[in-house]
Amino acid sequence: MNSTRAPDLTGLIRPVTGLACEAGRRILELFRSDVLGVDYKLDRTPVTEADHAAHDHIVAGLERLTPGIPVLSEESGAEQHARERSGWDWHWLVDPLDGTREFIRGGEEFTVNIALIRGEAPVLGVVDAPAKRIVFFGHEGGGAHSCTADCDTPTPITVRQPPAEPLRVLASRSHAGSALELYVGALGLTHRRAISSSLKFCLIARGEADVYPRMWPISEWDTAAGQAVLESAGGAVFDLQGRRLRYGKDSIRVPPFIACGDPAHDWLKFLP
Repeated sequence: MNSTRAPDLTGLIRPVTGLACEAGRRILELFRSDVLGVDYKLDRTPVTEADHAAHDHIVAGLERLTPGIPVLSEESGAEQHARERSGWDWHWLVDPLDGTREFIRGGEEFTVNIALIRGEAPVLGVVDAPAKRIVFFGHEGGGAHSCTADCDTPTPITVRQPPAEPLRVLASRSHAGSALELYVGALGLTHRRAISSSLKFCLIARGEADVYPRMWPISEWDTAAGQAVLESAGGAVFDLQGRRLRYGKDSIRVPPFIACGDPAHDWLKFLP
């Protein structure tokens, strides 16, 4: 058990945001280069020089910032070390480059995700979208904010409540299926938009969309930072039984879920 003293979330948000933004700048340098090294993991998912460069910078920075809190990153074998988390009071969960396929294709919706987990809950999150020149961040009790790359003054963001027709629905670019189509169809009149990476959580947090239904499993590092931002903005993320997504489990996998801007709306009634 890591019995680290509870960190000051307000004091952490600025330096952690700085780490994410600097990692984003390093990613952009490689994004714009003529030659990009791409390799493949055992599960055939791609990994690039940019993933590794961002990972090295973020992990080193977090270890300096909070030396008593373990760091799990997608690029440090987080899946293999998930069972070690039993009894941890705190840990960092990092996806150095979320949306690697989008990045390789030249799309601009990739993000850098950093989340602080207390027990089973994400309580601080930073999502940087380097190519979009915007960063989103939030923490428990502190609300959620966004800031452009050239802006020193953060702008508070909040979800849209209550939702109004047409419902604004976000979905992944790379995954679809009958369960998703049935769910979206049951929502009625909708405006649907395909978005990659954790940016979907942030657009709901900023009031630009109402719901992101995810009907297939994903990994914790893909959701934790976005969930922290969205919850800090007044939204919610829950599984298909209505339970808040949990972290720090034996498995790094996250079940199907619904991320929404208005937790009071009955999003579960539309499930097939």
